[in-house]
Amino acid sequence: MNTEFLFPTFFVLIVAGVFFLQYYYSRKAVVKRKLKKATGMKISSFLSGDIAKVAGKVEFVDNPLIAPLSGRRCAYYYVLVEQQVSTGKSSHWKKVIEEEVSGTFVIRDGRYRAHISNHSTLKTYLVQDMQYKSGFYNDATETLEKYLQTHDMRSENMLGFNKTLRYKEGVLEKDECMAVVGRGEWKNASEVNLPDSFGKILVLSSTDEEPIYLSDDPDTVEITYNGLPEVEAAIK
Repeated sequence: MNTEFLFPTFFVLIVAGVFFLQYYYSRKAVVKRKLKKATGMKISSFLSGDIAKVAGKVEFVDNPLIAPLSGRRCAYYYVLVEQQVSTGKSSHWKKVIEEEVSGTFVIRDGRYRAHISNHSTLKTYLVQDMQYKSGFYNDATETLEKYLQTHDMRSENMLGFNKTLRYKEGVLEKDECMAVVGRGEWKNASEVNLPDSFGKILVLSSTDEEPIYLSDDPDTVEITYNGLPEVEAAIK
């Protein structure tokens, strides 16, 4: 048996396995997997106690948030900042800031609405469609610098050289299609501090076993009814 061949092959398999597990259990993969496997229901079809996925459009309730990097009006934003760290022979990206902020919003499916009861139980994946970089011969913009400063960071190191940073931002904008899976319960809108004009609203919460999962990735928004794909709930 050629041990000289087996060792590098074994090493490659281990490395591949590590990368596969990192992806499989990543935030993006977990949330998308949960949403794609979940049973889909229209909001109007929910009975209190049902656990399923709903899809619809984002509707602001209060004044929208302003996303810190892009300045977009939104109901929710996620920001990730990573720094490239060198170990001499190799380098990797280290997470230095991860921030999620939610405003008050509902998910609208036709004339019916759903609301997430507790954002602290959310697991989200938002498409990070705005990305920026700063580093060697590429100074951080004023907006990026101000954002770093709100987290007690600077784009330069102690010697005044630029750190190599990358910035990613995902948001939920008005009328954007999104999907959520959770346990539903019908309540009067006033019970969850929403406008009385909303009437009855489906309040989504986590279960004892699972958190609420949310995404705006197009792969997760489609809902299947009676074996056929239907995106009407996310379009009307």
